[in-house]
Amino acid sequence: MKIAVIPARGGSKRIPRKNIKDFSGKPMIAWAISIAQESNLFDEIIVSTEDDEIADVARSWGAITPFVRPANLADDMTPTVPVVAHAVESCCSFGWEIEYACCIYPCVPFLQVSDLCHALKMLLECNADFV
Repeated sequence: MKIAVIPARGGSKRIPRKNIKDFSGKPMIAWAISIAQESNLFDEIIVSTEDDEIADVARSWGAITPFVRPANLADDMTPTVPVVAHAVESCCSFGWEIEYACCIYPCVPFLQVSDLCHALKMLLECNADFV
C-alpha cells in the first residue's frame, strides 16, 4: 500500500489555524490533499492530526483520518519523523502493508504533481530509504 501522510496539528502559534485557513479559495490543507489525489500515486491520503476541525476539513476534501494523533506528538517541538512513523505504525496495526509513505506538509499550495513524481522516481532509482 502506498500512503501519503499529511501532518497537520491544530496548535500553530505564528498563524493560528493556518492548516485550514482559506488560501485562494480553499483551505490550505486542501491544496496538499488535492495534489496527492491528482498524482494518483497513493492508495490512501491520511491526515495525522489531534484536531477535530482539521480532521473534518481533511475528510471533506477526500483524505482519511483513521486515527487521532497523540498529544505527545502534537506540540511545537515534535519533529516530523516521529509523526510519520506513528502514522505508518498505526496503519500497520490495521493490517495494512505499507510499501512506501510520503510526507506532504499541509501548507504547500504551490506543490506540483511533478514534484511528487520526481521524488518517487529518485526514491526508486537510487534504492534510497527516503528522499
